[in-house]
Amino acid sequence: MQIRAFCQVVAHGSVSKAADELFRTQSAITRAIHDLEETLAAPLFERHAGGMRLTDAGKCMLPRAERAMAELRLIPQLLARLAGKSGRGEAEPLWLFNVRRLQIFVTLCQTRHMQSVATQLGLSQPAVSAALKVLENGAQTVLLERSPHGMAPSLAGREIEPAIRRALNELRHIPADLAARKGILQGSVRIGALPLGRTRLLPQAIVRLTTRYPGVSVVTSESAWEILSAEMRSGDIDFIFGALRDSEAHKDISSETLFAEEMVLVARRDHPLTRQSFDWQRLRTARWVLPRSATPARRLLDSCFHAMGIPAPDAVVESGDLALIRGLLRDSDMLTAVSAHQLEVELAAGELIALATLPDTRRAIGLSYRTGCLHSPAAEALIGFLREVCQPDASQADLPATE
Repeated sequence: MQIRAFCQVVAHGSVSKAADELFRTQSAITRAIHDLEETLAAPLFERHAGGMRLTDAGKCMLPRAERAMAELRLIPQLLARLAGKSGRGEAEPLWLFNVRRLQIFVTLCQTRHMQSVATQLGLSQPAVSAALKVLENGAQTVLLERSPHGMAPSLAGREIEPAIRRALNELRHIPADLAARKGILQGSVRIGALPLGRTRLLPQAIVRLTTRYPGVSVVTSESAWEILSAEMRSGDIDFIFGALRDSEAHKDISSETLFAEEMVLVARRDHPLTRQSFDWQRLRTARWVLPRSATPARRLLDSCFHAMGIPAPDAVVESGDLALIRGLLRDSDMLTAVSAHQLEVELAAGELIALATLPDTRRAIGLSYRTGCLHSPAAEALIGFLREVCQPDASQADLPATE
């Protein structure tokens, strides 16, 4: 509600006009702005006879505040569409304008257990139950379905959860934005880390970031693309680093190519294939540890083999876990096909051998992020360092993302 008051004062230029618009007293609006300034430890307005003018801190905060409010105001439309109703829904969903209530909802969606939410947020179980009741009354539908086995988000709950997460994540970045305005970089960066960059590129960028800005922390998530992209759409991670996907299939996700490379055929250093002249036909009988079947790397590999007139290999093991792949290669005669960056430490040490470069497997590697997102200062800094560490490969960066 403080954010709502802040946005209305900005829109109308005065407390009195904002109060009239919100059907509140001037003292209530003044108190809301004062409490918000106290929380953020920054003045947001300069008071003049002609009205309220934003300070630099207020200008810094405004884009996040407006984005958070826009996400919440979208929710009635989502619910109306789901219920098959026409119209834009209610103009001001006041039942959503409470941060603690929204935190309770998203935590319930995660844990699916009221007592766990109460313990995690330091509340009583009746308080959690009451907050959920307010939300469901406002939505005019069940948001979490109860069963003997716990709770699960209903269809309506699943529909509105991403927008609520995005709103909370916008608010989460405001203190870091204000600190950056003073020249202090802080906060956390949350990265979706696909397999390719985990060995050297991403660690190097993180080291540079945290060395230069000790107040910044980094959290990585190593899930599959489908999970990471869902988290990114909700604002729970800032961006994904790794092989790029087809932009036509993900129109709400933008990408930036940092470099490109082909896949290589890798085996242990004393593999039988290293003791004889290499012949592609010998791969017909090889045993393989391969990327999972739904990944772009696997599709590229299958196409490569078909182009050579060789049946696509069948995997003995499918995995994106580099530690597992290393162990399998070291302890068996299995082969794999990966980008050289993924196993470059072992290749440089001679523990593993690149037998050949696989033709027509060139792919774009880079950053994926939600279209139109506003990166936090810390995320922007890490993106800059990733561009730096990928620069040696930048000569290939004109490759389009065709995966």
